[in-house]
Amino acid sequence: MYDKSLSEQSRALADGELSSVELTQLYLDRIKQLDSRYNSYITVTEELALAQAKAADQRRATGDASALTGIPLAHKDLFCTEGVKTTCGSKILDNFVAPYESTVTGKFKEAGSVMLGKTNMDEFAMGSSNENSYYGAVKNPWDSTAIPGGSSGGSAACVAARLAAGATGTDTGGSIRQPASHCGITGLKPTYGRVSRYGMIAYASSLDQAGPMTRTAEDAALMLNVMAGFDHRDSTCLDREVPDYTANLNDSLEGLTIGLPKEYFSTGLDSEVEQRVRDAVAEYEKLGAKVKEVSLPNLELSIPAYYVIAPAEASSNLSRFDGARFGHRCENPEDLMDMYKRSRSEGFGEEVKRRILVGTYALSTGYYDAYYKKAQKIRRLIRDDFINAFEQCDIIMGPNAPTSAFNIGEKNDDPVAMYLSDIYTLSVNLAGLPGMSVPAGMANGRPVGLQMIGRHFDESRLLNAAHRFQQATDFHQQFPVNS
Repeated sequence: MYDKSLSEQSRALADGELSSVELTQLYLDRIKQLDSRYNSYITVTEELALAQAKAADQRRATGDASALTGIPLAHKDLFCTEGVKTTCGSKILDNFVAPYESTVTGKFKEAGSVMLGKTNMDEFAMGSSNENSYYGAVKNPWDSTAIPGGSSGGSAACVAARLAAGATGTDTGGSIRQPASHCGITGLKPTYGRVSRYGMIAYASSLDQAGPMTRTAEDAALMLNVMAGFDHRDSTCLDREVPDYTANLNDSLEGLTIGLPKEYFSTGLDSEVEQRVRDAVAEYEKLGAKVKEVSLPNLELSIPAYYVIAPAEASSNLSRFDGARFGHRCENPEDLMDMYKRSRSEGFGEEVKRRILVGTYALSTGYYDAYYKKAQKIRRLIRDDFINAFEQCDIIMGPNAPTSAFNIGEKNDDPVAMYLSDIYTLSVNLAGLPGMSVPAGMANGRPVGLQMIGRHFDESRLLNAAHRFQQATDFHQQFPVNS
């Protein structure tokens, strides 16, 4: 049953083929047996999971069940979960037990889903390889010498290894799409403002967005149905009607116009990755879609703009972690200033410190206009590029990353090389658009995903296109042989 999709498991629960307690125990046993290979979980909530599964079975018995009632899920460890440790992958929050529930995890509780545990991640979601976690690196289930992608690497790895039916992730610069691509699963970053950020520990507030990570597009639609919607506790969450994301999954793709940005297929893109993406686009042509070249002329500016804006917001967001009210506190501080300095120095990892320093510098007096303000102007240019491109097409397609998953440790000594691996995903966050990755085959023996980008609030069209592609191919059904 663990190899069934979330939607298949939902139907099995509805038909009484098994109980949620049996399904949950199956996943808990697999986590105990296999997760030492991948390190995808930071906390496993076995007792809570079984209690929630028992409650879900009782709920189904009364006829009060939704599609996700009794489905075992994992949550990225930056969603506050009441009474459960929430670390954000950092030493500074190693002892933090959230006193309240995030909106996203609260909605899944209301739907009756089961929380198996909290997944590993790059510290404060800062990273593209999941090597920046206080709890150790996550390994790719397809090849244990490879990174799973970041920062939602634990969520991607546990879904790929069949250690959860689905998982939540967050995407600030590609942190759902890139690990989904590297682990051969489906990942969706919704439009900024579509899903509440309340209770999500912030990295860069104008860019962060939560989304589902699943085996299939149909599963992602089921999870997004639960996650999306207005929340008065998040001032950036938009009060806009939420459609049923499963309603149009089977719509025809006849006449769909796909835009291929010429800048996505230039220097730096691995030839095998490019071929897998072009093969996937050719499959769409068989399904009735038309293909057109478009241009995103300011794409190359997305990396410098992002790596000014995101660290600037991070330097502000992370200033609250000072050892005074919660989190790690140094031993025997001499005075208040000593406590601040040593608590933060001991609590944060190297990548987090690097981004705090960069962000603080960019916001400092005399440099604000030169860096932060200019980066925001570039952000507008990038957004306008997408708007212009969408006048010529319905969906933009391309790769998620220049290469398939690289080896663990390969780029640790070169932060710039690490940042360049985000070249195809950052601009989507800067423009606030929805983006998605679906499995599209293998390159150099490791999975490759096709990235799809839509207009604002056009998640239904992305899910429709992804679902039809998955009906015509079997890449999403493949899984690591050792899992």
